[in-house]
Amino acid sequence: MAKSTPTVVWSHLHWALAVLLLQLGVKDSQSAEPNVDRTLPTDFQQKLDNIEDFFGNHCLECHSSDAPAADFDLDSVDLARLAQSPAEHHDERAKMELVFKRVASRQMPPPSHDSNSRPDDETYTRVTHELGDVLDHAARLNPAVPRVDTLRRLTRTEYQNSIRDLLSIEIAAADWLPADESSQGFDNITTRELSPALVSRYLTAAQHVARIAVARPTGIPMGMTVRLPADLTQEHHLDGLPLGTRGGVNIRHTFAESGVYEVAIRLTRDRDEMVEGLFQKHDIDVLVDRDRRDRISVFPPKDGKDYTHVDTNLKSRVNIDAGQHDLAVTFVSQGDSLVEIKRQPFDAAYNRHRHPRQQPAIFEVSVYGPLLDESPASEATHETPTTISRDKIFGNHLEALESAQPSVDEQMAIAEGILRPIMRSAYRREIEPADVVVPMQFFRNAIETNITTNQQAKVTSLNQDRWRIRFDMGIETALSSILVNPHFFLRTEAEVQQDVAAEPISDQELATRLSFFLWSSIPDAELLDLAKAKRLHEPEILRHQVHRMLADPKSDSLVNNFASQWLHLRNLDSIAPDLRQFPDFDENLRRAFRRETELLFEHVKKHDLSVLKLIDSDITFLNDRLAKHYGIAGIRGNHFREVSLRDDPTPEKARRGGLLRQGSILSVTSYATRTSPTIRGNWVLKNLLGTPPPPPPPNVPALKEKSATIAETVRERLALHRSDSACASCHDLIDPVGFALDRFDAVGRWRAYDGDLAVDASGVLPDGTPVTGVGDLEASLLGNPDQFVSAMAEKLMTFGLGRGVDYRDAATIRNVVASSRANEYQFSSIIQAIVASDAFLKRSPNQESNVRGETDDE
Repeated sequence: MAKSTPTVVWSHLHWALAVLLLQLGVKDSQSAEPNVDRTLPTDFQQKLDNIEDFFGNHCLECHSSDAPAADFDLDSVDLARLAQSPAEHHDERAKMELVFKRVASRQMPPPSHDSNSRPDDETYTRVTHELGDVLDHAARLNPAVPRVDTLRRLTRTEYQNSIRDLLSIEIAAADWLPADESSQGFDNITTRELSPALVSRYLTAAQHVARIAVARPTGIPMGMTVRLPADLTQEHHLDGLPLGTRGGVNIRHTFAESGVYEVAIRLTRDRDEMVEGLFQKHDIDVLVDRDRRDRISVFPPKDGKDYTHVDTNLKSRVNIDAGQHDLAVTFVSQGDSLVEIKRQPFDAAYNRHRHPRQQPAIFEVSVYGPLLDESPASEATHETPTTISRDKIFGNHLEALESAQPSVDEQMAIAEGILRPIMRSAYRREIEPADVVVPMQFFRNAIETNITTNQQAKVTSLNQDRWRIRFDMGIETALSSILVNPHFFLRTEAEVQQDVAAEPISDQELATRLSFFLWSSIPDAELLDLAKAKRLHEPEILRHQVHRMLADPKSDSLVNNFASQWLHLRNLDSIAPDLRQFPDFDENLRRAFRRETELLFEHVKKHDLSVLKLIDSDITFLNDRLAKHYGIAGIRGNHFREVSLRDDPTPEKARRGGLLRQGSILSVTSYATRTSPTIRGNWVLKNLLGTPPPPPPPNVPALKEKSATIAETVRERLALHRSDSACASCHDLIDPVGFALDRFDAVGRWRAYDGDLAVDASGVLPDGTPVTGVGDLEASLLGNPDQFVSAMAEKLMTFGLGRGVDYRDAATIRNVVASSRANEYQFSSIIQAIVASDAFLKRSPNQESNVRGETDDE
């Protein structure tokens, strides 16, 4: 009689998870008191005098104790006292760090201040350096490392990447795990919560992942459905599919087991439930890894009206082996007619009420299988298939499994040899005997379980030993227990003694911090080996590892995870420009916007260029869809390619380049019907300069919309808005930055007119620099590069540490900027300086909560 059934095993899994969550504890650690040189520099008093003179001449008129503007009083700050005993004056230090930012960015005194009394550039530079030196000295006297949560769960992206590197399978974690909330601009900040519902989702994900990884024949069908966006134009060739095809979808999916799968296809309909463009027979190819497996045809309805059943029988059954495959469904191209501009002025086409589709399009593809009523093609010699994930799991133990049936003890020994390396990678540390107990118990329960269900009986009736199926079931169940173990899906660090300010993290914890920062995934064997030898913290070894990790393709997570959040590329999915004003916008253009920006960031990272190339770039990346949108000629094909903007220059190319000229940024900072200088200006100040304006006061009236009878530009309406004193102080700071980008419309096209009125892109930036367009704005950013690099370093630290930065990190940020400045702001130099900082290498006791921002809607 079996000792346990699969249902009971899974119940034990819930119980084990609850116990492990309760048992997570803390480790003892050694305190490390930093050696601080408390000697004041010889020129310290002169610096203090210079700063106080600057405040007296340019700041105290507005920020004095009588009636301080914005309730910001500088009169009460004693810099000498702050420099001598910073530990007792946290509030003053935080206030002065804010002053440093405003002075360094030339935002204070404001442009509206008397221009004759504004400091010159030499004075700004000198005071910025002197104030920075004073604050850095205060930081050395009172070193403080803001606390990082010692218990955090993996985000959905981190979970997906970890499964990829642990088991060599690609999954869509969005199918099983909910989206993570964003705070401070990133989704790895709000990861302390772990509700029962979320734990249940992790359990479900573990069960599915284990089945896919082991690829054990079960005869239990699984299904998935992929639905294409309504505004995805499918008139042309899809990149990655064979020539001679058009439109459709390419689905990269990992199939749990070999067998026959049914592929069902539905066509896109308009509002009258008609399939537009279906006037003759169209052929649809079903391909697996670009190999055509079937061709089916769709015909127009006989009466020409009732389209209800035209795709009812659009189904195909194909043999697919277990493992990862590209399953594509695409139309056979019938040729493209010549484009006649007057008849076909737009590339977008997805609705008969807008631009009628010229040919049918695919709406939905459903895949279901393996089908039990179909015999696998290899039934005569049905063996568990060889997949990349199975090879990684079983490794050199496969030979031992090919012999006669081992005893239970022998199977237990083989299983432990299989599971230990997986557990080491999953738990990100060396495995202790107690770690193996629970997975091995699940394994034993499974191999001593009789398989009695009809589905299992049908599978085991094939030519395969029953003990091998139970062995695979045991590995699958044990693997599930590993994936729901808190040591896998929770990132844990030991607590710190309460009597120390900060102490170094362990090498094992450093390996985890480093890998999730640069890879958004688990450490590899080389990192774990160095952590085991306790050598990872050595400066030269750490520097080499950062260099190696940035060269690894897994560092592309900095593109699709960090950059996509920092630059708000994820917001592209939710933008919906007014189709009456922007009829050429569709999903194809939305995807092209995102890819252009990703490829620019990837180019800077891959070639280790100066991050200033993100602002001033002489190349961009285009496909034909995006090139047409920008008005750039000579680009053909759906694939992206690097395009020089300086060779054979044209006005259209000269208008493109860095982030501020790309459709992605320009569209996510606009409204559906028009541009927004306020949103664009705020975005630049917050994300590229690190000096966000204060939040608007309550009950601020909305900007008056454009009148149907009076022609007004956005600038003119904002001028009326700024007449309210409650609005003027912030809009004077924000709007000029946004006006510099107003030559680009709400979907990133260049324009000279807004309707019938000429666009005025002139203004005065917060530092007092006059601008007439995006070129002047870029020149201003590049003229003070430390500001942009500082803002980027703040974002990287926030992402890398999973917490918001505050005044205690300011000295670290200045050190990162200075270090990268010596290397011409190379991308890797910023990463290296962050990783080498105390903020990354140390942790603080639980004496206070992290400084966090409100959860935002970015």
